[in-house]
Parts: sequence; C-alpha cells; structure tokens
Amino acid sequence: MPAMKQTNGDARGTRPVRIANVSGGQMEPAYQMRKQATMGDIDFITGDWLAENNIAQEAAAMEAGKGEGFKPNAWQGLQLTMDVIAEKGIKVVINGGGLGPHNLARRCQELSDKHGYGLNVAYVSGDSIVHRVRSSLEENGKLPSTFQDISETEHTEVTFTAKEVLAATAYIGARAIVKGLENGADIIICGRVADASPVIGAAWWWYGWSDTDYDRLAGAFLAGHLIECSAYASGSNFSGFHRYPLETFVDNGFPIAEIEQDGACVITKHEGTGGMVSEDTVKCQMLYEIQGNVYLNSDVKAILDHVQIKQVGENRVRFSGIVGRPPPPTTKLAIFFLGGYEAQNLANFAGYSWRRKYKLYETQIRQRMAEQGLADKFDILAFQVIGSARPDPRYMFESTTYTRIFAQAKTPEPLSALKLLLADQTQQKPSGLHWAQDMRTADPKSFYVYYPCIMPQDEIEEAVHLLEKGGKVKKTIPVTRPPAYEEWSGKRDSYDTPNPVPLESFGPTKRIPLGDLIIGRSGDKGPNVNVGFFTDRPEVWEWLRNFLTLDRMKELIGKDWKEGYRIERVEFPTIYAVHYVVYWILGRGVSSSTLLDNRGKGFADYIRAKHVDVPEKFLQWAVADNEEFL
Repeated sequence: MPAMKQTNGDARGTRPVRIANVSGGQMEPAYQMRKQATMGDIDFITGDWLAENNIAQEAAAMEAGKGEGFKPNAWQGLQLTMDVIAEKGIKVVINGGGLGPHNLARRCQELSDKHGYGLNVAYVSGDSIVHRVRSSLEENGKLPSTFQDISETEHTEVTFTAKEVLAATAYIGARAIVKGLENGADIIICGRVADASPVIGAAWWWYGWSDTDYDRLAGAFLAGHLIECSAYASGSNFSGFHRYPLETFVDNGFPIAEIEQDGACVITKHEGTGGMVSEDTVKCQMLYEIQGNVYLNSDVKAILDHVQIKQVGENRVRFSGIVGRPPPPTTKLAIFFLGGYEAQNLANFAGYSWRRKYKLYETQIRQRMAEQGLADKFDILAFQVIGSARPDPRYMFESTTYTRIFAQAKTPEPLSALKLLLADQTQQKPSGLHWAQDMRTADPKSFYVYYPCIMPQDEIEEAVHLLEKGGKVKKTIPVTRPPAYEEWSGKRDSYDTPNPVPLESFGPTKRIPLGDLIIGRSGDKGPNVNVGFFTDRPEVWEWLRNFLTLDRMKELIGKDWKEGYRIERVEFPTIYAVHYVVYWILGRGVSSSTLLDNRGKGFADYIRAKHVDVPEKFLQWAVADNEEFL
C-alpha cells in the first residue's frame, strides 16, 4: 500500500480536537482501538494501559527474559488498526510502551515500513529512573536525598534493598509528546506518563498553547482524566445503572473528548454504541481518583472548586470551569520491589450456624499452627469471612459464604506449610465445609510492593526520540522542564459544610438505602480510597452536605474503620457533590493489599447500601433496586 496523506492537521486549531480513548487498563481488547478509529471521525487515539501493579509485572517479566516491557494488548490494537490510522490521518499517543516504549515504537515503525503506510513513529524516555534508585540504595543504603517518602511508614513499615527493586518510574507530563508532534510524529509511544498526559499533549499541540496557558492546560488535564479510564465516562462502573434498562450497559461505547480552544470540552461517544454519556456518568468519573479539590500534574495544577457539568445534547456533556495554576516542583515517583510471597486459602461453609463454624475453623487452624511453630512465620495472616448467609434460604447459594485465609511471608516455605496443614485438617473440619475444585490460590506466589514517593521535576531527563525507516533513532530532542513552579504544601482542604443546619429541619424521615437517592464512585490511590457522592437535585444537595459529615463517614464505614485512619472531606457545590479521601484503608495498596476489594472499586456502593434516615419529601426522587437475584 502506498503512503497515505495525513489529513487531520488541515483543521488544526480551527475546531475542537476530537480525542478518542481506547483503553483504561492492561486487559483492554485490541478491537476497541479499531472501533474508535472506524466508527466516526476522530483526530487522535489515546490509551492508558498502565496501573501501578502492571509496571512491576513487566519489570519481573523482563528480568526473567519473558517480555519486552510493553503491553501486548496495545501492540495488538496497533497491528489491527494501523491501516485506518494511516488512511484517516489519525495521530496516536499511548502509554502502552510500559517499560519498553523503544521496543514498541520499533515494532510500529517496522509495521509501517512493511505496508508502506509512511507513518512517523517516536517514543518518549525519562520516566524510568530505576538505575538511579538502585545505585543510591547500593551506595548509601537509602533513596536520593531529594526524594520524599509519602508512604506513611508509621502505618506500613517498609524497607527494601537495591536487589529487591524491580522498577522506579516517575509520572511525567506532556512536554515530550508536544515536541514529538511538533516534529512530525504520527504515533508516539510513551511509558509512565501521567494518565492524562496523552490527552493534554494532543490538545496542547492542536492549539499551539503556551506552557503557561494554565487554565487551558488544566481543562485538557481534566478532559484526559474523564476519558482515560475508557468506558467509565460512558456507562461502565456507573453506580446509577439500576435507574435504566440493563440493555443500556451491555456493551458500552468508549468516550471521546472534544476539547475546545479555552480548555473546556464536550464528552461524547460514537453514534450507535451502547452505554450513555450523561451528567451522572461524567460526574462519577470526575470524582474518581482526584483526591480533593486540587489535582496535580507535572504540567499544571488544576483547581476544581468551580467545575461545571452540563448536558448539551444526547450523549453530549460539556465540562468546564477548571482553573489552572503552575505545577508543583515535584512529581510522583512509583517504586516497586519484591515483597515476598503470598497465598490465599478459600473454603466454603453452607447453612446453619455459619458464624460459629468459622470461629471453630479459625481456632483449629491457629492451634495447629502454634503446635508446628508456624504462628510467627508470617508477615500477614488474616482470617476473613466473605458474605453473609441469608436466613431461611431459598436455594443453597443463598446459604453459602466463604472464608479467606490470606497470608504473606518473606519466603514461600511458611505458605506451603500452611497449605499442608489445612489439608491435614480435612477430616476434622466443622460441618458443612467444602472446597472449590481449584486450589491453586493456596500455592505461594511472589507479590510486589508499591512504594510511593515524590521527586523534583528538575531531576528528570525527558526526551522524545524520532525513528527512521528500519526503526533506528534519527533524532533525539531533549525536553525542557516547566518554566515556573508553584509550591504546594501537601495539605489539602478538609471541612464539614459551613453554617450547617439541623437535619430535623428537613422534616420527617424514612429509612432507606442511601443508594436509592445518591450516586457515587470510588477508587484507589495506593493505600488510600477516594470516594464521591452526589445528587442532581439542589433540594437534596442541601440535605446531603449537612448529612454526610466527616463523623458520619466514619460511622458509615462501620467495623472497617480502624484507629489511625484519617479522612479528608471537600464539597463541590456546583455539581452537588461531597468528596472524601480515606487514608490507609487499603493497607499497602493494590499489589499487596490484604483486602478482597484491593482497588477500592466497591467502596462507594458499600456505603450506598447503608440504610439511613432520608427526608420523606425526597422520596419522590429515590429509585430503589427491588429486583430479586435470579
């Protein structure tokens, strides 16, 4: 096929840039990229394949000689879609390069050369500083003095050596992406750029913004935040789904951001795709992972206090009101190291007296462990009961719960011994205990620990590398750092609503699930959960902001609350939302958390399931989920 003319640059800066996201995680299927490219007109494809844990996975695979560092699904998507990318003149900026962006870029250049697409490929470097981290640990026994630990070690004591470090990646911004686009790149492969950086870079280049156009950059930053989790903005993971026909969300279309000259944007999706783009779906994604009213990025600091979210058409929501400030002088640094080994042993109980059965089972196991000298061989040993048996069950599943014995240790031997001990207990088990057929979860497997820090931006050596035919680098362009920084204290706003009014003033109440009236979204940031709740009614908002206090959140968390946790709370009155960060509730974070919901995805719906006293006058807007499990 001959080289194809690039066309999307012809309209550059004269209309909103249409940026279609194709991935929000490493498992996103390749065909989503082709769908976004073929179902309508777009200018850019962006994709986010990286989370904290899979950086460590790639590092371990590379050390074992089993990988090239990039995400396989990203490469599959590019292989499936490159003909359309070339034909339509779509530009691509993705972080699917992981720890091997140079390897994926070379693959892309070779594919373009093979088919005569005439595409220019580049990759970004500077995010990986693992060699510096290892060298400092080897020479000084500690991290570089300019790095700041934000791991809250008083709650989770963590130490590691140079040999244990798998990866260390800094969250870099969009500056190298912009330089690559300015120099003719059609496909830019990044590693650990910040989640929104591909979208920021696309809009920055499209309009030729200055790096001090902070309001515009902040708007693009939040547009990137809204679409980087793929279909989360268009119907997936939407806690208000029960208000609509289930068919609406069977196959959700992926979102598109139409970013305007001033940084405001319209979130939409291709016609004919499932899901929905509504004020509620966009609010949910906006409240996800922001950690308060000040949102930090390497290129800009976004102030969210005056955000506006308005429906402007079917599956079209306009997002605006974001104020920008200079970025902080530091950026997030994620260090990953080998944490040891872990296993989980699962057993089911059915029927009568299930709580007492679990108590007997745990007592038996702990006594056998003491007899065998295993009691102090674990870093973590947690006995957890999952679920609650329904009284007077109608079928056996309603009567079945399970126990999860979660264990971590420095070496695999204690975990193997625990599995054998449990097998030895088979004939002494309480009545009604039964196991699943697959016991592989009880075998020791290595796990990784995520250790968050911040480091000075000025210590990052960022560059973009343009390739020539054959995949060799023909030009390397170093990237300057931001022209100005604004110190940030690290202390976020936290407050109950100003001038509160008594809840009794809202009139008589009825006890219902909070989720009948209120929608929410939650997720993780390392060891912390952030969660937001909102309404679409100004009348309900006045009650919600007075009801959902700091103390009320602790009360709703219930027995999961532990001494030593802390909570921050802010309000977003323009969208009728209350937002919290609950610190340390996920333990050591995703890759080594002991929790079943180690990413905090179910936290909002757990709180919404609580029965609370709601003013009766608001029941007209409540939507109950009364359907029985079939």
